[in-house]
Amino acid sequence: MSAHWWWWGLAVGLMAFELTTGTLFLLVLAVGAGVGGLAAFGGLGGTVQILVAAVTALVGWFLLRRFQPRRRGALPSVQSNQDVLLDIGSRVRVDRWQPGGVSRVHYRGAAWEAVIAPGIPGDPAPGDYEIRAIEGNRLVLAPAG
Repeated sequence: MSAHWWWWGLAVGLMAFELTTGTLFLLVLAVGAGVGGLAAFGGLGGTVQILVAAVTALVGWFLLRRFQPRRRGALPSVQSNQDVLLDIGSRVRVDRWQPGGVSRVHYRGAAWEAVIAPGIPGDPAPGDYEIRAIEGNRLVLAPAG
């Protein structure tokens, strides 16, 4: 069996294993193995094949590490991520606040405990508020704007 088939078999195996992990690092190794297979198909020697595969994988690994989304900034927490919790951004009416910035509000036919979001200056006043996060069974609210 030709060397390029071994390389491409390794690439397919790494891609299949990547599907179970979801990290993209094995995909970079699979691309390196695929390029090593191209080098073998081109008739290059074994040492060159390994070197080409390793350099391709290292460059891919560097690019992946450089451009990972979580490296550019903190990802939003699940409690305040509108893509996960569709209630984020909805409005509720607060009739009165208790001391400490705590209230009971009716939302979606149920009574919820609500707290004012951290960093909101002053004492909260009754009115319309926007849901900024959901922490368990507690709504974190900010003035609707």
